[in-house]
Amino acid sequence: MISKDRVLTAFARQQPDRVPINYLANPGIDARLKAHFGLSPYDHDGLRDVLGVDFREVRAPYAGRKLHEDISGHQVDNYGVHRRWVKYGSEGYWDFCKFPLKDANEETVANWPMPSPDDFDYSKIASECMKYSNYAVHIGGAGLCDCINSSGYLRSMEQIFIDLITDDPAGLLIMKRRTDINLEITRRTIEAAKGGFDFMWIGEDLGTQNAPILGLDLYRRHIRPINQKFIDLAKAYELPVMIHCCGSCSFAYNDFIEMGVDVVDTLQPEAKDMSPAYLKKTFSDQLAFHGCISTAGPVAFGSEQDVIDNCRETLDIMMPGGGYCFAPTHALQDNSPTENVVAMYEFANKYGIY
Repeated sequence: MISKDRVLTAFARQQPDRVPINYLANPGIDARLKAHFGLSPYDHDGLRDVLGVDFREVRAPYAGRKLHEDISGHQVDNYGVHRRWVKYGSEGYWDFCKFPLKDANEETVANWPMPSPDDFDYSKIASECMKYSNYAVHIGGAGLCDCINSSGYLRSMEQIFIDLITDDPAGLLIMKRRTDINLEITRRTIEAAKGGFDFMWIGEDLGTQNAPILGLDLYRRHIRPINQKFIDLAKAYELPVMIHCCGSCSFAYNDFIEMGVDVVDTLQPEAKDMSPAYLKKTFSDQLAFHGCISTAGPVAFGSEQDVIDNCRETLDIMMPGGGYCFAPTHALQDNSPTENVVAMYEFANKYGIY
C-alpha cells in the first residue's frame, strides 16, 4: 500500500498492510532528530521519510499585511494574540500573555483587526497536494475550528469560560468571527486543491487529566454547532474528519459520532477513560484512533526499553482489526531524549506490520 491508501484504510476501521504512522514535535526535539539523521534543519519531509510517516499537511500561506505590531518581548500574530518566550532547560516555549480583549465589549470585538480570507495565497495548493499525492494529505490540524483555546488567547481562559456559561456577547462574537474567517479559508483551500486533500483535521480540547473541562450541555450549546460547520464542509467534499481532543474527552465521543467524526486524535492514555483498552472496547465499532503514545510517559522519562515495551503494549491492544494510527499524544516535547524517539519510530515500523 502507498501511505494514502494505508491511512484511509485505517480511517475506515479496516486493516491495512501496517499501522499508519504520524509525527508531531516541538522545535527542540525536531532539530535534534534532524541532526541525528544528518538532515538539514529545514528538511521536514526528509525527517518524515526516515521515520516512516504517512501523513502530510498542505495549507494556504498568509500573504497580507501584518495586522498587529510586535511589542518588546512579545510576538503578536494577525489575530492580536501575544506570545512571549519562556526558557525551559536548554529549550523553551512561546507562552500566551497579555490578553488584549479580556475586558472588551461587543463593539471593540467587532472592530478588532483579524485576517481576511482574501489575504491568503491559494495558488499553489493544487501543486503541493500533487507533490504529496502518495501520502495522506490533510487540511487543517489540531487548532482548526477550536473555540476555547483560540478565543482564550485573546480573552484569557478564565474569561472565555465565563463567556460560555453566561452567553457573553463579546466572547461569543470572538468565536463567531474566527469561525467565519477560518471556515471560508478552509472552503477556498479545499476548492483550490482540486480533490487533492484526503481528510480534514479539526480540534477542540474538552478535558483535563481527570474529568471533562465543561459539561455536555455547554458543549452542545456553543461548541458543537461550530465544530459541526467544519464537519459538514468536509462531508460536502467527501472528506473523512479527524478531531483532536486533549485530556479526558471520551465523554463527548458519542456526540462526535452523531456529528460525523470518523477518527479521534490525541488519546492521552493516562487521562480518565482514555486508556487504549477502554477506547478500543467501547468505540472501535464506530471510530478510528490516532495517538495513544504518551508524550508524558516513557518517551519522555523512561529508557529505550521502556519506550519499546509501551509501544508494544499499545499496538497489541489497538492493532487488531485495524482502525489505528500510531502517533504521539499531541506533540513530542523537548524533554524527550533523542534515542527514545528514534526507538519509538523504529519499533512502530517493524512491529506495526500486519
